[in-house]
Amino acid sequence: MKLSSLSDRDLRLEIESLLTDYAYVLDEGEIEKWPAFFTEQGLYKIVSRENFEKKLPLALWLSESRAMCEDRVTALRQASVYSPRVLRHLVTNVKILSHDGERVRAQSNFAILQTLLDGETHLFISGKYLDTIVSEGGKLVFEEKICVYDTLRIPNSVVWPV
Repeated sequence: MKLSSLSDRDLRLEIESLLTDYAYVLDEGEIEKWPAFFTEQGLYKIVSRENFEKKLPLALWLSESRAMCEDRVTALRQASVYSPRVLRHLVTNVKILSHDGERVRAQSNFAILQTLLDGETHLFISGKYLDTIVSEGGKLVFEEKICVYDTLRIPNSVVWPV
């Protein structure tokens, strides 16, 4: 897929499809598929709004390559101990900020509901995605995905990607 050949409308639909597939993989617990959403040197970061706005380097989660994402998946499946949970990602208001024919910068809002299997459903985290997207092997992938969460309080257990 050549980004430069897509109309703004078609490009937005492709980005919405990418975000839908991303949320689906996480919501269905198919975490092994998550790293494939990134380029080889793809950046994934979860950061508070305050740190993002002040350009402070501290992030709740930082993976600087697909390999680091794969390591996180291995840790989640083999080493981490956490309560079983179900996540539901709600992704809205996709906006293309810029595109130059090779990469697209987009922003969208997210809210994630979390249900611990022995508890109630509650709003886990909300914020915005700031994505840099490229075409690789005929499909869209994230060159950079920065998840900026709204609150100053860190959720007590960010186990899975946002």
